[in-house]
Amino acid sequence: MSNAPKNLVALAYVADVRASAAFYERLGFEVGNTHADADSGETVWAALERGTAALMLSKASAPVIASEQAVLFYLYYDDIAATHAELAAKGLAVGAMTYPFYCPKGEFRLVDPDGYVLMLTHT
Repeated sequence: MSNAPKNLVALAYVADVRASAAFYERLGFEVGNTHADADSGETVWAALERGTAALMLSKASAPVIASEQAVLFYLYYDDIAATHAELAAKGLAVGAMTYPFYCPKGEFRLVDPDGYVLMLTHT
């Protein structure tokens, strides 16, 4: 295909853009661009990046219901065991490390403030 996509960036609708951005900063992301509502001053959109990883957050117009989030976000780290220990030390509720066939060095589950499931694994 001559006109193939160059990248894919997910956009997650969240209850509180600033709170969600702060959560993702704890995972190593950096907040790039943001946009605030002209009337309220509330941050309603943010772009997060780290290397080639990117995620956009946008203020949800309706309640975010965790059980209806039908997407998993996979985040890749060089040293997944060290990442697991670091995030646990930061007080995040990291899941147990598991070792499925497709992640021989392990992976673990983490849930963001809006109930989105993050799967953290190795590169």
